[in-house]
Amino acid sequence: MRSGAIHRRLAPVLAVLTASGLLALAAPAQEAEAAALCPGRKVRTLPFSTGSVLVYKRGGYVCAVTVAKKQGVKRNMAVSVRARGGRPVVDEGQFAYHAGPVTVHAGRRCVWVTGRVGADSVSSGWILC
Repeated sequence: MRSGAIHRRLAPVLAVLTASGLLALAAPAQEAEAAALCPGRKVRTLPFSTGSVLVYKRGGYVCAVTVAKKQGVKRNMAVSVRARGGRPVVDEGQFAYHAGPVTVHAGRRCVWVTGRVGADSVSSGWILC
């Protein structure tokens, strides 16, 4: 087989591998950005079709950020964290990349986390009890 034929056969394979590699790099970049916004260690990821909510904990504090899957286009986004017995802390508006961070002092209480990007959303129920 001549080298030209080999290159023609390998080109589509290399294109797919390159694209999948770039997609794999996008998710860690979003998580790294959220980690820079929220102190502590990541304790939950709440995925949904248009984004995900990343939840971090440090000491008695819980922090959350909603990150859009398709970034760069402003759309309605929101994130909230509520410690049991308290009021929710909310950040909502038109954002291109993320909503939040929002932080509450939960101590040892359960928290309820919600996030929304566009028309889709996620709600955790009581977690981290």
